[in-house]
Amino acid sequence: MLLLGIDLGTSSIKVSIVDSTNGKVVSSAQYPDIETAIDSPKAGWAEQDPEMWWKNTQLAIKKAIASNSFDAHRIGAIGISYQMHGLVVVDKENKPLRPSIIWCDSRAVGQGQKAFEAIGEERCLSHLLNSPGNFTASKLAWVKENEPEIYAKIDKIMLPGDYIGLMLTGEATCSNSGLSEGIFWDFKSDTISEDILNYYGFPHSFFPKQKPVFSEHGQLNAIIAGNLGLRAGIPVSYKAGDQPNNALSLNVLEPGEVAATAGTSGVVYAVTDQVAYDPQSRVNAFAHVNHKMQNNENRLGVLMCINGTGILNRWLRDNFGNGHNYQLMNEMASSAPIGSAGLQVIPFGNGSERIFNNKTIGGKFSNIDFNIHNQSHIFRAAQEGIAFSLKYGMDIMASTGNAPKIIRAGKANMFLSKLFAETLVNIANVPVEMYDTDGAKGAALGAGIGIGYFKNPKEAFVNMEKLAVIEPNPLQLAEYEAAYGNWKMELAKNL
Repeated sequence: MLLLGIDLGTSSIKVSIVDSTNGKVVSSAQYPDIETAIDSPKAGWAEQDPEMWWKNTQLAIKKAIASNSFDAHRIGAIGISYQMHGLVVVDKENKPLRPSIIWCDSRAVGQGQKAFEAIGEERCLSHLLNSPGNFTASKLAWVKENEPEIYAKIDKIMLPGDYIGLMLTGEATCSNSGLSEGIFWDFKSDTISEDILNYYGFPHSFFPKQKPVFSEHGQLNAIIAGNLGLRAGIPVSYKAGDQPNNALSLNVLEPGEVAATAGTSGVVYAVTDQVAYDPQSRVNAFAHVNHKMQNNENRLGVLMCINGTGILNRWLRDNFGNGHNYQLMNEMASSAPIGSAGLQVIPFGNGSERIFNNKTIGGKFSNIDFNIHNQSHIFRAAQEGIAFSLKYGMDIMASTGNAPKIIRAGKANMFLSKLFAETLVNIANVPVEMYDTDGAKGAALGAGIGIGYFKNPKEAFVNMEKLAVIEPNPLQLAEYEAAYGNWKMELAKNL
């Protein structure tokens, strides 16, 4: 059997076709080839068009099929991974009523803070495990307050992956994991939060049918199947946000296991069995893909997010790279010394940051010396700034009892840079295991779990390939620690 995984990212749609018998990718495709833009009609806003996602998803699937490297009629299940925390609102005809307000949009911070105070900080944290913050529920509240004519037409609300599932099958569904990432889930009652619904005035009818993460969320519509070159009736059997899915793709499922990724944003994601929270909601706890899956056991994902990682690297390429590709930028960065000769990059130019209590810090370049610094220093300082920001967030995670002993990461995005990986390893003093996987492959394997091809999630990863282990270099730890100390002093000036 073949399994189709769809990864709805901020920059593009990627699909992978995986052979269930050996876990190998037989074909993969991405659309578009260049990164998709984020629309920002006003400062702090970030939007994308759901219909554009759907168009690109179809084109990516067709591109993979066009490789002629597999028999498309052998595909037995479809899984979906998607950018978290976005809001899609549709009418009774399943048409989006407005662009999606995506994960890095900052407009709803005020709505979330008011809800936090009105519901009560202790009650929010003990029931929701998070402040309503700038998450999906607060974004919907912003629409209700600022676009009442659109709000009045809403039939269903959903996360980005739910919308793609709807387009594939005609059925709208959600899950406890998805609802928790939107701050709609009450972990004490294991139901949609009445506190959130009552405070914001949302009706229960807005929510699609709730299904387990690993289950049938609908079957591929015959018309869509014919258009894509697939057989009708293939089950969509898995949907999860990109960070829980990234953890799944790395076989990070049990307490103490930790995953990391550095795409448009950078995330460190630790699994725990403790229903606990950060008192300041700087790191966030959500239902992991296997929460309550076996013996009603708790499996929470503690997520620390930095908004400006790969998006900073792309911005540098487009504005300072003079046509360079990422590989050349990485090579140039490696020629600069540790600490980038004093040049500091504060990489927080992609919206409000949770680790700073939803403040917008902004991106900054500091201590530039026109007689010393060149492109190599700028490229290195950016990668160091990203790694240092992840370390800063990991220290917050450690204060909540989630200090990693080893980190697993897929060899993709920023982890394609040896310099970035080595900087993170040395500044965190934690080894990183690199694997041959990504979100689309993880979604495909998730689909296999969802239809019961694999008896349990662990069985899906018996063939997972470890590419390398990057260990801290004792001879460089002092240099990295000094560079990190200088970066923190620069950061402190901006807080």
